Amino acid sequence: MSRSAHPAGPRHADVVPEGHYTAPPTDLNALDSKVWAQTVTRTPDGVVSVGGIDVKKLAEEFGTPAYFMDETDFRARARAWRTAFGEDADVFYAGKAFLSRAVVRWLHAEGLNLDVCSGGELTTALSAGMPADRIAFHGNNKSTEEITRAISSGVGRIVLDSFQEIVRVAHIAESLGKRQRVQIRVTVGVEAHTHEFIATAHEDQKFGIGLADGQAAEAVRRALALDGLELIGIHSHIGSQIFDMAGFEVAARRVVKLLAEIRDEHGVELPEIDLGGGLGIAYTSEDDPSEPHEIAKALHEIVTRECESAKLRTPRISVEPGRAIVGPTAFTLYEVGTIKLLDGLRTYVSVDGGMSDNIRTALYDAEYSVALVSRVSEAEPMLVRVVGKHCESGDIVVRDAFLPADLAPGDLIAVPATGAYCRSMASNYNHALRPPVVAVRDGEARVIVRRETEEDLLHLDVG
Repeated sequence: MSRSAHPAGPRHADVVPEGHYTAPPTDLNALDSKVWAQTVTRTPDGVVSVGGIDVKKLAEEFGTPAYFMDETDFRARARAWRTAFGEDADVFYAGKAFLSRAVVRWLHAEGLNLDVCSGGELTTALSAGMPADRIAFHGNNKSTEEITRAISSGVGRIVLDSFQEIVRVAHIAESLGKRQRVQIRVTVGVEAHTHEFIATAHEDQKFGIGLADGQAAEAVRRALALDGLELIGIHSHIGSQIFDMAGFEVAARRVVKLLAEIRDEHGVELPEIDLGGGLGIAYTSEDDPSEPHEIAKALHEIVTRECESAKLRTPRISVEPGRAIVGPTAFTLYEVGTIKLLDGLRTYVSVDGGMSDNIRTALYDAEYSVALVSRVSEAEPMLVRVVGKHCESGDIVVRDAFLPADLAPGDLIAVPATGAYCRSMASNYNHALRPPVVAVRDGEARVIVRRETEEDLLHLDVG
């Protein structure tokens, strides 16, 4: 990227970055099915619809910005993961991607388990009726209160992330008269091909217990010695938005080697391994994610091959798709506010949301697509940067894309593949009101997370 360094962050405005789209798409009105949710289509009058309802009606009823989630698509993706891995494996939806009580109920109905990483996520899961034994509790610094609540609730597993946590969980479990099922998260030294901040299995980061330096083996020894713990397996997670299975192969090989060492030293064959999540989705037409059945086949073959080589029984596999399920199911709908043409560079399109509802572009240089959805247009394409309304030069929603040259204030545009992390990471920057999440299915739309109000902001301000 051709950007100059600055203490306040990268400069985005004065150059067209290397790698931006070199040519516009052949049809600006087309909707790539890889990027958009299952029921998203254009009606005969050119307006985009989801779940049988056009976006003009949705905007009129629910306002903008707003996240619209295709419930049919969500359920189909959850079902596809469950079916692909079958009865001999476990699929844990990673709640950090997006969690609400409605989503928990959908997951429960489709037979998925749930991975949570905070007390708030645990409370949401339990309040929506997810059986505690189908919940895994994750996180690198779980509080005593969170651990106590998790064990008291009967969560199916706690993923141990440090030596201190091994002792802490064991002590709390014993004090409650319980024996808690646990896994140990190890860092396997695999750096996934992804952004530095979301690659999680190389040694220089906060998650897990190191494998290469023998710490993981020591963690296993300690866990096996404590009466309050039932060690059921090893956990590994190598990153996020990954398309290449090679990293999983290396990680599985190293985890299986640890399992063999545990058998040889302690006479125990642990029954489970969790290979985490992180599988990528299509944010643009250039992305080419694998299907769940392809991922399941590859992971089963990798683990089976490595276990046969080590003369181990093949353990039960767990995976944790979050983004891969919810990411493609939603889009964010915005209204265009102002349009500025910068001579020789690009056109800035300002919308009524921004980094408060999608921080990923500013945080990770994430790429997104965008489309005019309130009408069709035969105008020439123009290179645009979609930006928000916040007092921040890095407030960018879509860095570089093409929209019709006749785009005007009041038009509705939509950014697809925003189901994961956008609402979860949303903020009140500039006292913005976080948008609602609206589920749409079979011609009906309902709010599952309501829009914040100014009264909500003032309610928290007790000064």
